[in-house]
Amino acid sequence: MLWIVGALLLFIIQIAFVIFFEYQRPNKAMVWLIVLYIFPVIGFLLYLFVAKEYNRTPALSKKEIGHWNRLKAELMDRCRQRALTNLRGETIHQDDNLHALLGNIPVAPITACNETTVFAEGESAFEAMLGSIAASEHHIHVEFYILRDDRLGARFEQLLIRKAQEGVRVRLLYDGIGSRRLGKAYLKRLRDAGVETGCFFPLLASFFNRRLNYRNHRKIVVVDGKIGFFGGLNIGDEYLGEDPKFGYWRDTHFSIKGDAVLWLQYTFLTDWHLVTGQFIADPVYYPIQESRGKELVQIVKSGPDETILELIFSLVVSAKQRIFIETPYFILDPGVLLALKTAILRGVDVRIIIPGVPDKNLVYSATLSYVQELLRAGVRFFSYQKGFIHAKVIISDNLAFSGSANMDIRSLSNQFEINALFYDGEVVERLVQDFHRDLGVSEEILQSNFEKRSRFQKLKSVYARLLSPLF
Repeated sequence: MLWIVGALLLFIIQIAFVIFFEYQRPNKAMVWLIVLYIFPVIGFLLYLFVAKEYNRTPALSKKEIGHWNRLKAELMDRCRQRALTNLRGETIHQDDNLHALLGNIPVAPITACNETTVFAEGESAFEAMLGSIAASEHHIHVEFYILRDDRLGARFEQLLIRKAQEGVRVRLLYDGIGSRRLGKAYLKRLRDAGVETGCFFPLLASFFNRRLNYRNHRKIVVVDGKIGFFGGLNIGDEYLGEDPKFGYWRDTHFSIKGDAVLWLQYTFLTDWHLVTGQFIADPVYYPIQESRGKELVQIVKSGPDETILELIFSLVVSAKQRIFIETPYFILDPGVLLALKTAILRGVDVRIIIPGVPDKNLVYSATLSYVQELLRAGVRFFSYQKGFIHAKVIISDNLAFSGSANMDIRSLSNQFEINALFYDGEVVERLVQDFHRDLGVSEEILQSNFEKRSRFQKLKSVYARLLSPLF
């Protein structure tokens, strides 16, 4: 009898612990309480190791934070001075409230004098990256969530080794979980040649530091501080369409010149500092940009300590004509879900493209539960049929938002991401054209057909959505 009382007391303590730390996130708290109910002890241990709220501050001293704040202030002043003479007010006033929000994002300002190239698939993007790396003279900074030791990975490896041997400073960052299958031999060959490497939250250390749930999902290449690449592509043969399961791989990636490159560089070097402890602020890494482009671009880095939920919510609620979304994963925050329903009531054309072939079945089942709810509200969904769509794009009237972040809770709250806001002009129009091209190889998901799914499929979606705050 005594052990029953003890077990019950222990269970109550576990419940109280979760409620105390998750009361500000009721959806997440509810899921963890369900996990605790089903797996009383194992569930609590899982919560301790996975659900810890991210806190970056202890990793940085006050002196280090001061260094980064001063550098950021200097870069912001430089970019704003250049932007003042180039901002075209009529192109960014989609909504006065939205403009106020975008202009006051603390991470980075709206930058001017940019030239952007959009890539819709891997082959052309990787050739451009490799070409820029081959032409480098001073430094190469590379950061990816997934880095594989396959044919594409070997091309990057050989080129980075060659440039390091030529005297170019080469730094490589990879995520400990995303690149968990990367062999030690690959990294050793790079290090032996003089390439500096860093692992963002190594798998084992992340487990014991209770940071297993936080991943660096960014994809960044910066060459000589003058040209940058970012978007949805990782380094692996599947991103060239060579995985037989998915076939053609549709993605969105960018190369950019201009002041926006300074913020790709800043993001990489803050990540590098977090991983290695090295503070790099030499002006040679932040050169005066030579680009004379006319594009306005705002680089937005995000993570568990600086989410982009408010930004995406604002893009949705400010739209007057169209909201086009492409995403491989579609698991929404309640606020964004309500904003999309409200957009339909305002008469906004809302269309969303999701994969026809999933790469993660549980996530896809959760996605379908949101599809069902939004179909009833009037949102139009399309299932991509040509291969696998990995592009992450939001188009809101004359603004476009794209980069590494998926339209799911993990990307918007738990992962380190890098995106860009594009203001009007040719880049937005190109992304709109790509969206319509993707519509041409997609099948519309009709509510009448969707409701005919089997009872098992519907039930699976219900439980997947219930667990969705955890993945």
